[in-house]
Amino acid sequence: MTSAVLISANKLNQLIRTSACPIIVDVRRKEAFDLSDRMIATAEWRDPELAAQWAADLAQDAAVVVYCVHGHEVSQGAAKTLRSVGVDARFLESGIEGFITAGGETVVK
Repeated sequence: MTSAVLISANKLNQLIRTSACPIIVDVRRKEAFDLSDRMIATAEWRDPELAAQWAADLAQDAAVVVYCVHGHEVSQGAAKTLRSVGVDARFLESGIEGFITAGGETVVK
């Protein structure tokens, strides 16, 4: 089985808005996404249950970071799914909550 690989909040924040910035995908469940007014800068929301389907839309040579609320099952599962089809995907350790606590750049949706 493909394992999930993580990236820290500090590392991701350093990469945002640089030429090395990965594709950032918000995979919070729809209900959690709708309840929040923030998302990580440059991110786009995708349904985590459909990761195998939207994986084909991602550039195969690009690094991808997925995040959920806390960095547990949802983002780890999405990262595993993406990695199983050849995408260089990582999940954000501690999710968007940890990213915000670490001073990461977010934007209003």
